[in-house]
Amino acid sequence: MKVIVIGAGIGGTSAAIALQRLGHDVVVYDQMRENKPVGAALSLWSNGVKVLNWLGLADEVAALGGRMDDMAYYDGHTGEELCRFSLEPVTAQTGQRAYPVARAELQALLMDRVGSENIRLSMRLVGIEDDGQRVTATFADGSTDTADLLIGADGARSFTREYLTGVLGLDPIERTYSGYTNFNGLVPADPAVGPLDQWTTYVADGKRCAVMPVAGDRFYFFLDVPQPAGVPYDRAEGIAPLREAFGGWAPGVRALLDSIDPEASFNRVEIWDIDPFDTWVHGRVALLGDSAHNTAPDIGQGACSALEDSFALGIVFATNTLGVADALKRYEKIRAERAGELVRRARKRAFETHAFDPAATQAWYDELRTEDGSGVIRGIVGNIVDSPVNLGGGILT
Repeated sequence: MKVIVIGAGIGGTSAAIALQRLGHDVVVYDQMRENKPVGAALSLWSNGVKVLNWLGLADEVAALGGRMDDMAYYDGHTGEELCRFSLEPVTAQTGQRAYPVARAELQALLMDRVGSENIRLSMRLVGIEDDGQRVTATFADGSTDTADLLIGADGARSFTREYLTGVLGLDPIERTYSGYTNFNGLVPADPAVGPLDQWTTYVADGKRCAVMPVAGDRFYFFLDVPQPAGVPYDRAEGIAPLREAFGGWAPGVRALLDSIDPEASFNRVEIWDIDPFDTWVHGRVALLGDSAHNTAPDIGQGACSALEDSFALGIVFATNTLGVADALKRYEKIRAERAGELVRRARKRAFETHAFDPAATQAWYDELRTEDGSGVIRGIVGNIVDSPVNLGGGILT
């Protein structure tokens, strides 16, 4: 079977590997000219790591991951420790350590495993035709390719999603602004910011400043600033908006700001998501990853959810024999409800943490002062427990 995958991100490449391992001929197309993903790094919780293990990448992913043993919250203004606890119970309950990883390095690993001969860059999808037997993709340069199915892993502004909603006569699916801008990047790990093996987060005024360890003695940093969409920004400003938002914060935050080199690693991303929807498949065309469930990063499950898609896709094609359309509908049934629930959970979390309801955010800050870790760990494991990769036995308590 020949498969066209649109999108060489985490979802598209992991899906390609899953189908290649079943013996299928897979070609990946992406409009990017080189591996320059949006966002510096990502959180791989156990559900995402387990998919990568299943794809045969366990050792490589472990080498990319930072060692994140503990988690702590601090008052953003004073630096006072609100709570600190071990993340070992998450590992023990789920059967797999979590790994923060540099996104470009993980994407490069996945692209390398797909094989450069199977990836076509600088190819923008402009048309899809499904005649019931084969699917033809048309690209902006006028070229075409035909396959037995097409997987649209083409991101939040997905052309494949537009095709599906159009052919089904559905209203276009619009993105929803999450209410804040995220600044992120990579810096040398510095104990002045936080312990080198800890997920460190400073919170105050609905804003957040956090670092996670990644391989290579680096911190992945991310800072959230609640603000309207469309606030003007020029890259020449560098980190000026962060100085304005966080300049009077605790010494650890100021140390982080001093370490950021905007020329080396710095991203500014307005956070948007899409309302959950159930129709991911029509005929021989299916959505995967952000095209199906663009999710705010507030629970760290965006990339993990895309990896779950790839796992489910591989399983249905390995175990069902009634044809492409049937297998894709089974994939949709496995994934749509769970992925939509994670979108809703991330929205709820963003509402709580970013002072969209100031009383709710203050109540959360107050709870952190008495948190022994059990509540946070329960939430992290709760996002993982229903993952299809667990096959019903992945959580031990």
